[in-house]
Amino acid sequence: MKRVLVTGASGFIGRQCVPLLISKGYEVHALSRQRPPETAHADVIWHEVDLLQPGSSAAVVGQVRPDSVLHLAWYAEPGKFWEARENLDWVRASLELLCAFADNGGRRIVAAGSCAEYGCSKGECVEDVTPLHPTTLYGISKHALERILHSSSRQTGLSSAWGRIFFLYGPHEHPSRLVAYVVRSLLRGEQALCSEGTQILDFLHVEDAASAFIALLESEVQGPVNIGSGRPVAVRDVLQEIGQQLRRVELIRFGTRAASSETDRFWANTQRLVKETGWAPHYTLSSGIEQTIEWWRSAPWISAHNPVQPVKQ
Repeated sequence: MKRVLVTGASGFIGRQCVPLLISKGYEVHALSRQRPPETAHADVIWHEVDLLQPGSSAAVVGQVRPDSVLHLAWYAEPGKFWEARENLDWVRASLELLCAFADNGGRRIVAAGSCAEYGCSKGECVEDVTPLHPTTLYGISKHALERILHSSSRQTGLSSAWGRIFFLYGPHEHPSRLVAYVVRSLLRGEQALCSEGTQILDFLHVEDAASAFIALLESEVQGPVNIGSGRPVAVRDVLQEIGQQLRRVELIRFGTRAASSETDRFWANTQRLVKETGWAPHYTLSSGIEQTIEWWRSAPWISAHNPVQPVKQ
């Protein structure tokens, strides 16, 4: 049985990857600082590990001796992660994990990067073509780790791929992020204060992002690969889709907040992901928003006692 170690397994993407790996017959060792209480997969072997503690990677990798690693853990607190010192901590922790994996006979590692590595590039982003000019500590840290992983893989013979994630939404998204904020506001009958929504971006359902990472893990693809829908869409259209499905478009107050990003045209070219792994998204924008709404509708924190805060867009 193939043995995989998943870091950040209780996070936004990781918790979607775990059941997919189980369904494919992997022996899954899931790492997180704490085990999610709703976990229903008895076959998952959970390890409560703080990878930021020096020596923790060597200990758990030496114990598990995985064939492959899916490295998703990072600091991602909305509004804070862009320039946070924790980015440097995670570069160090990731390097310790990489070394421990190589020292224990590991074969393949797939790690999560970010579209922030492209910086404020405009329009379509293509791997190894679009210039990489990250402008935040987060983007710089991710790109630095990708370069180290690429170089060390050539020296050690380790197989590696790097998934550059674009804009995700779906179940378990942080409540302050855009799609979650608007869905939660409208479900409560409250106004959602938004920018004009003229930005053209790339939105992908988190379950599709998870399946893309699994496809990368099972492939022989090397290096950076964009993970997105490959379909540019206006933010306004995404929010109107939410409003139309909930029949509360009038509650979306466009133009009442300033856009928080200088990037107004930014999406993934996904030809490499599709052609070299055979991956295809399961959700359309409409079906993905529908599934997300239903998940939030059943979430216990949709109540008058849990107020919704305006979001930066």
